[in-house]
Amino acid sequence: MPGGPKVAILGAGSVGCFIGGCWLAAGVPVTFIGRPRLSKDTDEHGLTLSDYSGWQIRLGPGEVDFRCGPEALEDAEIIVLTVKSGDTSAAADDIAMQGTPGAMVISFQNGVSNVEILEHNLGGRFEVARGMVPFNVAYLGNGRFHKGVAGDLYVEQRSTLKALADAIGGGPAALKLSDDMIGLAWGKLLINLNNAVNALSGRTLQNELKNRDYRRVFAASMSEGLALLKRAKIEPATVGPISPQALPRIIDSPDWLFNNLFLKKWKVDAKARSSMADDLAAGRKTEIEYINGELVRLAEHLQRNAPINRAIVDLLHKAEAGAEPLAPAALLDAVLGG
Repeated sequence: MPGGPKVAILGAGSVGCFIGGCWLAAGVPVTFIGRPRLSKDTDEHGLTLSDYSGWQIRLGPGEVDFRCGPEALEDAEIIVLTVKSGDTSAAADDIAMQGTPGAMVISFQNGVSNVEILEHNLGGRFEVARGMVPFNVAYLGNGRFHKGVAGDLYVEQRSTLKALADAIGGGPAALKLSDDMIGLAWGKLLINLNNAVNALSGRTLQNELKNRDYRRVFAASMSEGLALLKRAKIEPATVGPISPQALPRIIDSPDWLFNNLFLKKWKVDAKARSSMADDLAAGRKTEIEYINGELVRLAEHLQRNAPINRAIVDLLHKAEAGAEPLAPAALLDAVLGG
């Protein structure tokens, strides 16, 4: 029999389907709310979930409750929000109209500002908790979703969410509770600065990260971000085995060292790509303003400059308008001037 609180995944795309599918497989009652294309896909094929370690599980079509409208929110005790950051306000309106007041809303979204938007728009009628997804999920078609990078889900320390974490148990979408979600959010954002580099490269994460010129752009954007956070007196938490302060040096290390030591330890498989690369390939608006753009806005707030991250934001907007992927040296020159 299913156990745990009733969960609705609002904005069930790649990440939402993977998380919700893992929780459903663990016995948690989950309803998915997303686009008709994925509803049709899961109706025909169910959900097949896999990860970089070789783990795999399948849920048949009859086991997956996938809806296309927000009406399903009314039964949810916990609403997991996985919509793109640009859709947060619209999602909050759906929650306010269809959700049950008092329900918990978890933001598993990129960036650091979505929780504030939710709290403002929901006006205290719902609990809002900050969450963090440190891994990438690729949609492989026919109901298949693949977690290509190691990492655990994190969420704010709340009694309701402790019960959910206990119901989920272990597995590739286990839920860990933290008292430092702001630090984790900024720590994850620094790592997510590679999303734009990956999207601009037109390559898989593994192939992009193997090239030092791409990594030099990533490292420079992270170093600029760390300097801004230090000035703002914000301490980013460590997401993964290496501290944010040490990452730029490691990322910028020579290919022979990085590829043979660090890349292997990070367990990035051949299927992995960034969600920003997926959005760009599909012709969708990316979340660049909620990742690199967050640092540009922080710099403006501090009356400082963020030329590296601003250049990346500008290049991504050009890519959204149809610009071709950039070769390693071309991207390095465009961002750092050689």
